Amino acid sequence: MDDTLLEQELKQLLIRECDKEDDIDWQSITDEEPLFGQQSRIAMDSLDALQVSLALQQHYGARIEGAKDGRRILGSIASIAAFIRQKQ
Repeated sequence: MDDTLLEQELKQLLIRECDKEDDIDWQSITDEEPLFGQQSRIAMDSLDALQVSLALQQHYGARIEGAKDGRRILGSIASIAAFIRQKQ
């Protein structure tokens, strides 16, 4: 899969699963931008993380196991993309 295409798909998935379509344009998200915490525009919480994890498993067959790994993997679009590429 084309590098840029995966990141674009992930940004769209993230916005959809976190129900932020009215708040944030997926095209404005950078690959390295944090997805959790006070510095994050997306401000994912644990429910968002669960929804995104399930969507990643459905769309890409990439299963995230454990909260510690999940927090690291879901830290940015770049880290999610790297995880998916590693699993494929």
